[in-house]
Amino acid sequence: MNLTRSLMFSLMALSLAGSAMAQTASTLDKVKASGSITVAYREASMPFSYLGADARPTGFGWEICGRIVEQVRRVTGRSDLTVKTQAITAQNRIPLLVNGTIDIECGSTTNNPERNKQVAFGINYFYTGTRFLVKADSTVRSAADLKGRKVVSTTGTTNLQVLRKLNADRGLGFDLIAAKDHGESALLVQQGRADAFGMDDILLYGVRASSPNPAALAVVGEPIQVEPYAIMLRRDDPSFKKLVDDTLKELIRNGEFVSLYKKWFESPIPPRGINLNAPMSDELRNNLKNLSDQPAS
Repeated sequence: MNLTRSLMFSLMALSLAGSAMAQTASTLDKVKASGSITVAYREASMPFSYLGADARPTGFGWEICGRIVEQVRRVTGRSDLTVKTQAITAQNRIPLLVNGTIDIECGSTTNNPERNKQVAFGINYFYTGTRFLVKADSTVRSAADLKGRKVVSTTGTTNLQVLRKLNADRGLGFDLIAAKDHGESALLVQQGRADAFGMDDILLYGVRASSPNPAALAVVGEPIQVEPYAIMLRRDDPSFKKLVDDTLKELIRNGEFVSLYKKWFESPIPPRGINLNAPMSDELRNNLKNLSDQPAS
């Protein structure tokens, strides 16, 4: 009995030690040993990461992830590198990164102090603010018009927190609803079950562009809070963060970053060839010079 118990404790110790080693191993070491990297994508975060007409991931962030994977292949010496893909949601993206299911996410994730306690971020590569998607004939044109109405946002996003604070600070008394994803949030507005969908403005432009009738929807209101998006990776992994940041720096230096921006934000994009007409913000232009990875304040 004692021998069995001793053996059991030894196996548990070995298991815990192995788990700890897996958690502390760098992403590059993990990729080199396994010969594969898992890249996460969102299914409806246009134009950053979404499914195209061929049901494959595409978008601005997705292409940048592709450039990063090229560098991973070069640095690890794995010309045979297998690139796996994993669909994620706003709710599970951080847990799946922390537990090692995914290795990197180039989507529409806000870089903020709370998330920095769990994950790390590369250089900020977009800036956005919370605004509202409404029916084109709606009388809602600003946050003040939301008083006593129904407002929806997506579970697991910072926008829910921003809207909750807005509601309390201004005493608007609107009913805040949490939907499972951006598609459901937009559908509630289209069906008249919510008066406005509060979300990052650039994502709202994407939702509007991909809807059956874009002219029936409008993006309104001044940005409530401007926040940065950045590539998400695991904490305490300096070698991989350096590779991610160096790849972005080179894309910015050689002009490819600006070309990608024009392709996805100022040109017709799939699946319907609609132009988002979203010029680069002053905040992003400044960060192309400053190359900051600082979270939202």
